[in-house]
Amino acid sequence: MAQNNYYYALGRRKRSTARVRIQKGNGNIIINSKPINDYFSASKSIINKILEPFILLDIFNKYDVSVLASGGGQDGQAEAIRLAISKAIVTMNDDYKGTLKKSNLLSRDSRDKERKKFGLKGARKQRQFTKR
Repeated sequence: MAQNNYYYALGRRKRSTARVRIQKGNGNIIINSKPINDYFSASKSIINKILEPFILLDIFNKYDVSVLASGGGQDGQAEAIRLAISKAIVTMNDDYKGTLKKSNLLSRDSRDKERKKFGLKGARKQRQFTKR
């Protein structure tokens, strides 16, 4: 979807949701109105995870990214952002689809927390069984 010279995509992981807009620029990445280094200041590996599609395709400083991320923790948000960026790049240029798909960046990781069941202590944990 190209409106106003930007490309939009949505990514999800666990409880996290990321809405991404990509447009031509010089490599600025803004997440929830903060630069990426301020938002994910604790870990460099999380930032590298987000930048993986750009590094893989060698288009690192050519596009500006603005992200609205919500829910979950830092790692889930980072993976949701990475998926959304990959999807937006494919809508922008379909030639990149093969490279991103081989690197497994276009598939959603659907694993989620299993819900607690009635009568149990957790999702699967039960009380200890006593025979006698």
